[in-house]
Amino acid sequence: MPYYQKLGEIPRKHHIWFHRNGDRPTYKNEGIAYEHVFTTEGFNEAFSICYHLRPPTRVRSVELLEYKELKKVTDSPLRHHHLKTANIPRRGDLYRGRIPILFNQDIVAYRLRPDKTYADFEYYKNGGADEIIFVFHGSGTLESVFGKLRYRAEDYIVIPRGITYRLIPDKVEEEDYLILESFGPVKIPRRYLNHEGQIRMGSPYSERDFHGPTELVTVDKEGDVSILVKDGPRWTRVTMAHHPFDVVGWDGYLYPYTFNAQDFEPITGTVHQPPPIHQTFEIRGYVVCTFAPRLLDYHPEAVKIPWVHDNVEADEVLFYVRGNFGSRRGIEPASITLHPRGIPHGPHPGTIMASKDAQRTEELAVMFDTEHTLELTEDALALDDEQYPLSWLD
Repeated sequence: MPYYQKLGEIPRKHHIWFHRNGDRPTYKNEGIAYEHVFTTEGFNEAFSICYHLRPPTRVRSVELLEYKELKKVTDSPLRHHHLKTANIPRRGDLYRGRIPILFNQDIVAYRLRPDKTYADFEYYKNGGADEIIFVFHGSGTLESVFGKLRYRAEDYIVIPRGITYRLIPDKVEEEDYLILESFGPVKIPRRYLNHEGQIRMGSPYSERDFHGPTELVTVDKEGDVSILVKDGPRWTRVTMAHHPFDVVGWDGYLYPYTFNAQDFEPITGTVHQPPPIHQTFEIRGYVVCTFAPRLLDYHPEAVKIPWVHDNVEADEVLFYVRGNFGSRRGIEPASITLHPRGIPHGPHPGTIMASKDAQRTEELAVMFDTEHTLELTEDALALDDEQYPLSWLD
């Protein structure tokens, strides 16, 4: 996580009595707040500690709603894909309306264009994966046990697994997301950190660019609250005996946060730099990169766009956000391209010479490269341009 934060009331040390006195009655008159430790990698990595008005284990009932494995397309040859997702019909709510596009053992990539805020559930928890929600369009507030967190267009919202939250859009009809479900924790690349864990100078961002919750939401309320819990292919209704947002204080390194793509500081060179300079997050089995507006290469003989290369070790996916992507033809905002391992890809014909005199690019795109082969879903194939593999012909 980016850095240590705390909100609300906490005791002076870990794991000691936290007595709460005053006029407000306490749970069963015990007069204490209840400690709750959040971890995603056991007890040796990042953690936070929350303090609840009631024990956070007060489950009234559980109900299995659905068990649905993702199915891959099995009759597609090895080829490049261009998925046109800009005009996916709006459907479903913020949690069940997510359309799976690509997946492997480390990641599931979804597109989401909801037509309603909530259907059956206002509160949601991913119990099996961290989430990266890239806000293609829209704005609003994420509320969780850690408090309120505003989000805006072109934010990455990072939500560690196991956190109960709800999204509150300003205008649900404007919400449009790319969502990456990560079975490994989402981290800052190790090479960006010094030995003290601080982000190094010269990295493409600093701690000031990461934003955690700013206002605690403490709901002191008895009564049943249903939470939709996702755990891989399993969907469960968990009904709590009280409101889950009853935290009076917390501290630590594990919490939802935002990072806006406009705050990414590109690293440039006299000649074209390789994609790792754009890396934003590091996750088991894949990386996320931000191609932000930047100066192009400034050697007098520099070729301004990427060279042809073979993906022999990774599948490469680009989600195009805005601007003119100089090495591609026929791409539009919300296009998703998949360039799989085993076959080369590179600039489209005519783009090399067209970029010769360019000095800047205003493109913005999100890239994720995966260690293991990505599978397409039937939903993805329905959006695919079958002629895209032939688009490098003159």
